[in-house]
Amino acid sequence: MSDTLRYAAPDDTGDTLLSPASRAVETAPGPPSAYRSTVLPRVEWTGEQPRVVPFQRERFEELRLLGQGGMGEVVLLKDHDIERLVAVKRLPAVPDSDRLLRFVEEIRTVGQLDHPNIVPVHDVGVDEQGRYYFVMKHLHGETLESIIEKLRQGDRDTHAHYTFPVRVQVMLGVLHALEYAHRKGFIHRDLKPANIMVGPYGEVTVLDWGLARRVRTGPVSAPSGGTEQASPPPGEVSTNPRDAASLRTQLGSVVGTPLYMSPEQARGEHDALDARSDIYSLCVLFHEFLFLRHYLEGRESLAEVLEGVQKVAPPVDDFTPNPHQPPVPVELRWLISQGIAKDPALRYPSIDEMEKELQRIMEGHIHVACQRTFLKSGLHKLLRKVDRHPLLLMGGMALTAGLAITGLVLLGRTLLGGG
Repeated sequence: MSDTLRYAAPDDTGDTLLSPASRAVETAPGPPSAYRSTVLPRVEWTGEQPRVVPFQRERFEELRLLGQGGMGEVVLLKDHDIERLVAVKRLPAVPDSDRLLRFVEEIRTVGQLDHPNIVPVHDVGVDEQGRYYFVMKHLHGETLESIIEKLRQGDRDTHAHYTFPVRVQVMLGVLHALEYAHRKGFIHRDLKPANIMVGPYGEVTVLDWGLARRVRTGPVSAPSGGTEQASPPPGEVSTNPRDAASLRTQLGSVVGTPLYMSPEQARGEHDALDARSDIYSLCVLFHEFLFLRHYLEGRESLAEVLEGVQKVAPPVDDFTPNPHQPPVPVELRWLISQGIAKDPALRYPSIDEMEKELQRIMEGHIHVACQRTFLKSGLHKLLRKVDRHPLLLMGGMALTAGLAITGLVLLGRTLLGGG
């Protein structure tokens, strides 16, 4: 089932638009300028002596299209000054005001999110055709959407690599990005497998912040001593008019990807959205990554999906065997069960709390919620005692062996005496 089902205008671009009267850009951009030229000279060697030769050419050379959608396109470029590949995201030559506003907000949002798990923006501009663009890091790897599909199909190499502990590490990368963004006052609002990139060395990047919005303003002390934006308390939102202008749709006020929306987001309750909405979307994503099926699988129409978002709970207690992988660890089932509660008040209050719980699980501190978690918690506690008190273990084993030998000797004497 496609995960790109969206509220959309009749042009079926897959993106939310303003009302028809507000689609035209009211003010045209300034005089178009080409991608800037290179500034570094060319170095030539004549024997053992270098010679610096002034040299100019167009700095960016287009190589190929990486992706295309309602917001525009992403193109792979060669940067001839720095000699590296970069990606450029650019709008059509005459974008409607909704796309332009979202494009500007995405640039300025990502520009404030300087984090290893968030793709950085290098530059912005207008090209010779009058298209707004921004230059960003070119990411290597594959999307989580592609990885899940390979796992679902039973690809052996993918399963061998993406064991459950590795999948947890991927989710931790996403948690780190969201924790930082929430601390800065932004929620993502469009978390889905296609917006998570996993690199060849395990690096995780959260993409596409075009629907992100600020939910609170006001500086607080950051752990590093800098200035950050606090995570919002429930119900406190920005009154920035650009938020309201750029988030309206023809069908109402629902934006995002319905298959991964929180119930409150699907209802269009933008003033009520906070970090817990992202937590719901993340746990839906994590559930699919673990179980290899979406909890709304089989629902194809928009109405069916939205009804499922409101009423269908993602199953975490289903132990139906998967032919391609072992059962999902029970402690991870309980972890996501809290994050996908339909009532925001029952979810983790923050990404930080969810991350702490996941870290505790990785360290063997399992919360007892059922018979299985009780057994696993006891076993992990025993193993930790073994690590802390190895001599006690050896003594216990010697005592057990001694008692066993003594018991066997007494049993032998009894049997011989009785014979």
